Amino acid sequence: MSSGGGESGAKKAEELHAHPVMEQLKNVQYCVNSPPPLSEGLFLGFQHYILSLGNIVLIPSILVPQMGGGNDEKAKVVQTMLFISGVNTLLQSLFGTRLPLVIGGSYAYLIPITSIIQANRSSVLQDPELSFMHTMRGIQGALIVTSGFQIIMGFLGLWRNLVRLLSPLSVTPLVTLTGLGLYHLGFPLIAECIEVGIPQLIFMVVITQASNAIHF
Repeated sequence: MSSGGGESGAKKAEELHAHPVMEQLKNVQYCVNSPPPLSEGLFLGFQHYILSLGNIVLIPSILVPQMGGGNDEKAKVVQTMLFISGVNTLLQSLFGTRLPLVIGGSYAYLIPITSIIQANRSSVLQDPELSFMHTMRGIQGALIVTSGFQIIMGFLGLWRNLVRLLSPLSVTPLVTLTGLGLYHLGFPLIAECIEVGIPQLIFMVVITQASNAIHF
C-alpha cells in the first residue's frame, strides 16, 4: 500500500513539473527570455500601439458625450487613458507576466459604465460639466472596488481554479459579439474624424497583412 502510494506520488510530481524556462517551445518563435531583435520588436510594438489606440480613443468617444462632457473632457479622458496604459504596460513588462501586449481600455466595462451614466441620480443635474464630474467620480469609485475584488481573486488563486472550466470556445463568441456590437458606433465616429480614422484603418490592415510576409 505504501509503495504504491509512493509510486503514484512520484508520477504526480513528474506530471506537475514546471516546464524549463530556457527551453524553446515547438512552433513558438520567441519565448519570454528570447526577445526578438530590436528592429522587429519596434515593428511589433508599433502594431500593438495602433491596435490599442482604437480602444483608447473609441471608449471615451462613446462614453463622454453620454456623461455630459464635450471635446475638452473627451481629450482629458483620452490623455488619461494613454498615460495609464503606458504605465501599466511598463509595469507588467518589468514586473508582471511580461507578455508582448499593450494594456489599454476594455470593452467589457461599457455595459456597467453605461448603467452608471444612465442612473437617475446623475440625470437630475442640469449643468453638463457638473454632471460629467459627478458621473466620472461614480465610475472611478466602481472601478476601484472592482479592481480590489480582482486583486483578491488573484492573490487567493481562485481565478486559477475557475479558468480551468473555461475554454477558447466560450471566450471567442463573447469577444466576437462584443466587437460586432460596436461597429455601428465605430464607423460613424470614423466618418466624423476621417483624418484620424482612415489612416488608422490603413495602418491596421497593412500591418496585420504584411507582418506574416516580412522577415527581419
